[in-house]
Amino acid sequence: MLVLTGYALIAAKFAVGILTLIVQINIMGKGNLAPSSAFDQVQNYVLGAIIGGVIYNDAIGLIKFTLVLLIWTILVLLVRFGTTHYAFIKRNIDGSPVVLIEKGDILIEECLRHGIGANDLHLKLRMNNVSEIRQVRRAILEQNGQLTVIPYGTQTVRYPLIVDGRIDTGILEIMDRSEEWLRETVRDYGYDVSELFMAEWVHDRLEVYPYPK
Repeated sequence: MLVLTGYALIAAKFAVGILTLIVQINIMGKGNLAPSSAFDQVQNYVLGAIIGGVIYNDAIGLIKFTLVLLIWTILVLLVRFGTTHYAFIKRNIDGSPVVLIEKGDILIEECLRHGIGANDLHLKLRMNNVSEIRQVRRAILEQNGQLTVIPYGTQTVRYPLIVDGRIDTGILEIMDRSEEWLRETVRDYGYDVSELFMAEWVHDRLEVYPYPK
């Protein structure tokens, strides 16, 4: 049985780590390269920590290292499956956009609930070239922690109401609409919610993108 030691073991671990990264990118898509949610970022951090923390540890052999990466990949795939097929899992893991400023008024309770202090909020506004809160019609904290600022005189940002055949209840709450309203509107287009890859509200009308038949 071949036993790897020293630089040979490090090289083999590097190869396995790179192979795991390639497999994850091909299975879960290239979206991981530009994380759009907190889980995507954590996934990348943990994978980097596993590879970086173990690769120089001679006490952990190649087989054990490979098994650790395999376990992590399986866990990530399970979570990704859950967030794709179950709305409540996605809502609890990825979260939903949150309105922090509405018509020039700061929603302080929402800021505090999501860990955004006054200094953090002001920094995010400055990064969006906003000098006065009264200039902001709406500011939305996105799932990846970024702040989307809609100043007065600017068209409202588009948000998908339906993603992967599921209703995004968080967006509906921001729009002050109900699920019944959305389902009825979708039926007027001749579709069911589960038949739509995406649907978004634009200029007082719903734009639908059905799955190919």
